[in-house]
Amino acid sequence: MKEALFYQSLESGTVQCFLCPHRCRIRPGKLGACGVRQNQDGRLYTLVYSKAVAANVDPIEKKPLFHFHPGTLSFSIATAGCNFQCLHCQNAEISQMPRDRGRIDGADLPPEKVVDLAVGRNCRTISYTYTEPTVYFEYAYDTARLAQAQGLQNVFVTNGFTSLEALDTIHPYLQAANVDLKSFRDSFYRRVCKARLGPVLDCIREMVRRNIWVEVTTLVIPGWNDSEQELREIARFLCGLSPDLPWHVSAFHPTYRMLDRPRTPARTLRRGREIGMEEGLRYVYTGNLPGDDGENTYCPGCGRAVIRRHGFRVLSIDLERGACRSCGKTVPVRMDS
Repeated sequence: MKEALFYQSLESGTVQCFLCPHRCRIRPGKLGACGVRQNQDGRLYTLVYSKAVAANVDPIEKKPLFHFHPGTLSFSIATAGCNFQCLHCQNAEISQMPRDRGRIDGADLPPEKVVDLAVGRNCRTISYTYTEPTVYFEYAYDTARLAQAQGLQNVFVTNGFTSLEALDTIHPYLQAANVDLKSFRDSFYRRVCKARLGPVLDCIREMVRRNIWVEVTTLVIPGWNDSEQELREIARFLCGLSPDLPWHVSAFHPTYRMLDRPRTPARTLRRGREIGMEEGLRYVYTGNLPGDDGENTYCPGCGRAVIRRHGFRVLSIDLERGACRSCGKTVPVRMDS
């Protein structure tokens, strides 16, 4: 165990956590909403420090990040726990483990070992992913600092429900993030995720302002968030931050506690991509449709495919010093020169 960051002591041994916008007030012996931060005798502790429940080498495209070191590998770690309770969680076995099973599994994998493994397996980055990195912040923070000292970069794959205090702390060591923008309706967040929309929008804005490379994913669920109006509102919000901000419009499949919805039709995703581009976004991708044209990156100048993909695999990169080889138009891709 490790004493947590971002909390203060209140009366009668209660503590208040400031790690995420839930700002839980936690009585002695109790857990926060994430299930992995506990008040022990008036002090808040993280129960998942160095307790990895998953550790894998992934292509960076799996995060998904399409404009951040494309074609490279990312050492990916997670612990149990999440500050959301999404009915459609695709990693519920580990994210909801403390709540559903009443236990916290994981193997000891200290930050130093994570960095050693990433370097040894020729990874360009370390991704904090699978569950919500905010809830294992101390572990991610210590690892990220060591990683940066070794020339690695750091990636959060996140629901964006992170306090600005925490974002300020991790910011110097965080180079990229994929943020799930699950809906543009607060009612969706409250009913489906047990959370709120506003703080997620604030987090995306602040990440962009801090020059963290941001890509956004929306899992399109039939009957929940697939209306043209809502997709258009999301696209307008993102384009207002930057027309170069990539948006991944991805397919849902029934899972966990949302088994009453069908898979997302391919035509819905393709229409979502069209809507995004109609609203001014230059880079909109169809997700979970391997082989679809919407997986490729196209030059905004001449329309040529400058990065071709199939699933999580990069087939070709046709850029020279960040510009299209055909017309010379700059394409915003962060990569080693």
